[in-house]
Formats: sequence, structure tokens, C-alpha cells
Amino acid sequence: MRVALASVIVLSCLLASAPPSSAQALPPAAPATTPGTTPAPSSPTPLPAGVPAAPAVSRVLGRVLSLDEAIGIALETQPLIQARLYDYMAAAHRVDQAFAPLLPQLTGGVDLARTQRATRTGFPDERRGRMTNVEILADEQTVARVSLSQVLFDFGKTFASTDAARRLAEQAQEDVELQRQLITLTVKESFININFARRLILVQEQALERADLNLRSARGFFEVGTRPKSDVARAEVDVANARVDLIRARNAERLTRVSLNTAMGIPVDTPTEVQDNLVYQALTIDRTQLLGQALAQRPEYKQARLRVDEADARMRRAFRDFFPDVTGSAFYGGRRQDLNEIWEVAVSLSWTIFDGGNRIARFRETKVSVDAQKARVRATELDISREVEQAQLNVGEAEERIGATQTAVVSAQENFRLAQGRFDAGVGTILELTDAQLFLTQAQNTEAQALADYRIAVARLERAIGRR
Repeated sequence: MRVALASVIVLSCLLASAPPSSAQALPPAAPATTPGTTPAPSSPTPLPAGVPAAPAVSRVLGRVLSLDEAIGIALETQPLIQARLYDYMAAAHRVDQAFAPLLPQLTGGVDLARTQRATRTGFPDERRGRMTNVEILADEQTVARVSLSQVLFDFGKTFASTDAARRLAEQAQEDVELQRQLITLTVKESFININFARRLILVQEQALERADLNLRSARGFFEVGTRPKSDVARAEVDVANARVDLIRARNAERLTRVSLNTAMGIPVDTPTEVQDNLVYQALTIDRTQLLGQALAQRPEYKQARLRVDEADARMRRAFRDFFPDVTGSAFYGGRRQDLNEIWEVAVSLSWTIFDGGNRIARFRETKVSVDAQKARVRATELDISREVEQAQLNVGEAEERIGATQTAVVSAQENFRLAQGRFDAGVGTILELTDAQLFLTQAQNTEAQALADYRIAVARLERAIGRR
């Protein structure tokens, strides 16, 4: 009983602390875009906050959800995915901002000015001496103009900045896929854990029924004088412990439902019902191709590669700062009172010849950052290969445990049957019977745990290779 109780407690704690989940579909790679264009989002535009939950709840109530349906709901309603989509769209708009300086800049302006000055003049006066006359002169001037400026040549500075912004947008797009994969994994684990908790409830209900039967038998033997009172007391303790384990198993199932609802982005108190998928299904994956698939599909690896490209673009931008900018400008307007025509056309070249070594230091910084990002790509490859290898080993270990636990269940059932028969015949003790019952409950819990571990290990292997 104590092992079964411990397993339920551990399950409850794990499920109560499970992080919000992540969802299913993978955004396609960002399409190639010309400078100044915004990469189109590869996923549907998220709905405003709070809107998707209501239709999602209507799809949950009154029906049993499959795993694919649960993942689909999570992908549509999970606010974490919506936040990543908004971040991606903001990054895409920054691409246009980076390219904008290369396009014509048109401005308009009106200048209003009033100038006032005083003029003093002096003349002699026979009676008063020298007299001073002050004359106030005012002048109003209005100038209206429209100005146009255009960068004629900047040695590729704007293109390099645009390329860096585009790489950042592509990284944000991979963030969307990363969040989807994490949500999908959480939905899968919560889905499996609900079925595991239900299996534990069934095991504990059967254990309670056996304990009740033993208690009735012990009371009957005590009443006819063939068994001592201690057998009845021991059977009562077993019944009480079985009830406690059942209560905890039922609470664990409620906690896992809260985790699943949170992962799907629906109210936590929704009475979600799910299909039972706690069965063994052989995994059909070419293990020799797993690492290659992981490097091709994992968004973390794609982001690491994109960071190298982004750092390279910033390095090219820093190098082009050593060259001048050539800009054309023109304005046209008029001047009050009669709005006389005024205009100007000019071409200017600006070149910072020396800035105290700032540009040199900035270029060296960006050059070193490229090497740093390349090193992080190699580190990411190692991390992904480790995750894939560990996930394969966990799948194999859980698969082997399933066969061993099923054998243990068969043996425990036979042992309990024999102990029950000996007790009913009056030749066995209550200790033998309760021990046999405990071993059976533990074996059934262990079998359910092995099945759940196997399903979760498969889900984590799929996540390790970038699948949803």
C-alpha cells in the first residue's frame, strides 16, 4: 500500500507543477523576400485575447477528445502561441523599418516669423538739448516648402541593416514553432497523465474491493471463533489505507485535467473527457536518421544558424560604415507676401573620416560575435544530439519495463489467488493475504507507470527530433 500511495503522491505533485503546455503545427520556413518587403506570417492571425476560448469549450463539452483534437484546440487558443505570433509580426514590420531609409523621404513645412526692431535718431533742440526719436519697425515673413531627399548610394549599409532585421524576423518565426512544439509536448504529457491517473483509480478501486472482501471474511471467521480479533483490526486498517489511496488517485486525476485544460487554453474547471491512449504501440522510427531529422526540424537549431547570418549582416553593416553616404535633396515652395517661388536642388556627400576609433571597434566587435554564434551552433548540435540519444534510451528502457511489469502482474495475481484460497480455507494468515494484496496493487501500479512512461518517452523523442 505504501508504494502505491507514494506513486500517487508523486504523480499529484508532478502534475500540479506541470508548466503550461505547447501546441502542434509547425510554421513553414520563412519565404525569401526582397529588401523592403515583410515576410508573410506562416500561421493564421491570432484572435483577440479571450475570444477563442468559448468556441474551444463548446468543442470539449459533452464529448470524448482524442489526442489530435486536444492538440488542435491548444494550437488555436493557447495565448503563449498567440504572443509568439504577435512578436513575429512585429519583427516582420521592423524589416520594413530597416529598408525605409533607402526610399524617398518627403516632408513639408511652413515657417512663420515676425521680426521687430527699434531705430533711434537724434537731433539738437535749443531749449532741451538733444532730442531722440524712436521708430519701431516690424517685418512678417512666411515661407512654405515641400522637401524631397533620396539616398543615392550608401555602399550597401541599408541593405545590410535590412538583412539583419530579416534574420531577426525569421528567428521570431522559429519562436512560434518552438512554442507550438512545447505546447504540443505538454498536451501529450497531460493527456497521458490523465489516463495514468484513471488507471491508478481503477487499481485502487480494485484494491478497496479486495480489502472490503478480506474484512468481511475476517469478521466472519472472528464471529465463529476461528480467527482472532487482530485479524479484523488488520483488515480494517487495510480498508482505510485503500480508501486514502483511492482519494489521492482521484485528486491526481483532477489535477491532471487542470494541467490539460491549461495547456489547451480553456478554463481550468472545464469537465474535459479524453480517450484512453495508455496502451503499448511499437515505435516505428529509423533510428539512424533521427539526428539528421532533428537538425533539419528543430527550431532551436534553425535559430542558432539564423543568429550566425544576423551577426554576419551586422558585421557587413559595420564595415560599410567606413564609406560615405551620397544623398540627393530638393525643395520647392514660396515666400510671403506674394509667395515668390523658391527652390533648390543639391547633392551632398557625407563622410566621417575619423571618429576616435569607434567604427573600428564596432567592426571588430561584430566580427567576433560571428565567431561566437558559430560556436553556439556547434553547442546546439551537441545538445540536440544528446537529447535525441537520451530520448531513444528512455524509450527502449520503458519498452523493456512494460514486458517485465506485465509478467509481475500475472505472478502477483496468482500469488493473491493462492493466498486468498489459503485464508478462506483457514490455513493462511491475514498477514499473508494483505501482503499478497499489496504486491498485486504495487504490480498493477508499476505496470500503469511503465505504460505512461513509455508513451511520454515517445512524445519526448518526437519533440527531440522536432516533430509535433
